[in-house]
Amino acid sequence: MDIPGDKRLAAAVVMHEGRVLLVRRSRTERFLPGVWGVPCGKLEPGESPADGVLRELKEETGLLGEVVRKVGESSFLSEYHGHEIKNWQDNFLVRPLSRHVTLPEPDQAHDWLTPDRLHTVDIDEYNLDIVRQALTSF
Repeated sequence: MDIPGDKRLAAAVVMHEGRVLLVRRSRTERFLPGVWGVPCGKLEPGESPADGVLRELKEETGLLGEVVRKVGESSFLSEYHGHEIKNWQDNFLVRPLSRHVTLPEPDQAHDWLTPDRLHTVDIDEYNLDIVRQALTSF
């Protein structure tokens, strides 16, 4: 079995007219099923975090975006077939260049929430911290 090493990820805090885009993960996801958060995903080999965050945004929401700036970094541990993996994540503030959100799974949902309404969905502290990083630098 190929044991993965550290993973690099990038997350997009998409802001439009004072609202943040949050997406609910599919209930079939292995990692954090049904949890709300910002669009995020693994970088491809050789891909820059800024390019990766825009690719992931397009794959996960159908939106085109433009990186405004990097707002911070995060890390977390996950498990893959009994092996602990360290995940390193670059977080970006992103301006949407399109508006129509298209989600890949039918049981997913999305919402544009003002910062004071983020608590109205099942968002974890990790994703809240990513949004706070972006709002602090906004």
